[in-house]
Amino acid sequence: MYLKRGAWRGARARTSAMVLGAALLIAGCSSGDGEEPDDNAGAGISQQPKETDPFWVNPDGNAAEQVAAYEKADKKEDAEKIRKIAQQPTGEWIGPENPEQEARGYTEAADKAGRTALLVLYNIPHRDCGQYSQGGAADGNAYRAWIDGVAKGIEDRSTTVILEPDAVLHLVDGCTPGEFHEERYDLLKGAITKLKSLKNTKVYLDAGNAGWGHPDQIFEPLKWAGIDQADGFAVNVSNFYTTKDSIAYGKQLSTKVGDKPFVIDTSRNGNGPYTGGDPDERWCNPPGRALGETPTTKTSDPLVDAYVWVKRPGESDGECKGGPKAGEWWPEYALKLAEATTP
Repeated sequence: MYLKRGAWRGARARTSAMVLGAALLIAGCSSGDGEEPDDNAGAGISQQPKETDPFWVNPDGNAAEQVAAYEKADKKEDAEKIRKIAQQPTGEWIGPENPEQEARGYTEAADKAGRTALLVLYNIPHRDCGQYSQGGAADGNAYRAWIDGVAKGIEDRSTTVILEPDAVLHLVDGCTPGEFHEERYDLLKGAITKLKSLKNTKVYLDAGNAGWGHPDQIFEPLKWAGIDQADGFAVNVSNFYTTKDSIAYGKQLSTKVGDKPFVIDTSRNGNGPYTGGDPDERWCNPPGRALGETPTTKTSDPLVDAYVWVKRPGESDGECKGGPKAGEWWPEYALKLAEATTP
């Protein structure tokens, strides 16, 4: 039985207009040299050393706002716990309404700080098979227009894209109805082609995780989706499998797709996967998890391009185990992740 993968993430509590406003504000207030704290961010969040972690830290993200709120309330201990999250770069999930403006806002802010933006594109039609993060573009033409908007927003700025979590996996595990398969392959291939036409954009197509099945089941679908044109693939997005298991899975898969490199989402895999409760929902807001390895391109493995935090730690996987809607900030869960993490 396949495991449902993680959580989504794309459904934010904030409206698209609010996200757009935040993105434009970020573009105007990030520190110019990328090394000093941003005076406009109450949490005083600064960038990580570029030589080991080139990805942009959003000084105004949910975790940074929570740090500032705790400090204002004189909850300094809680503030320092959440700072473990706030000071690391996490993926920016582009919303459905204003892709060009959002992509421009985030990439301009990253560029101003001398860093690479990490964007997550999660808007494929028939997304998440009607689960907690259902939705996506209305049809193929709407999706193509959305991708065009993202590309226009990125332009030639340094960007790494994680493309469509679960999109290929759900073609393989039977979740996505067969009548949508041909179109989805075409849309993914087109998205990769469009994004790779940009000067400084890397694209990693999502390829599942160590717990869902076997690489033999997904390597051909990845090829049909255009993996040969991508920079590589992503594993463990929004999931909890250990880095060791994720590397083993990624290496098995790499041999079947032209020795492509891969990135691993280590955002919440510090304690590995949850093994209690309902097996069908172990992926959803599991208790007792911890933050994983901090983002870096120094992985000591030539096939692993980076450890990245694609899922934003502290945002809910969905309305399970007391959590809010998928993608909403959940400070209590964020604190538990931080508390369970060794220094």
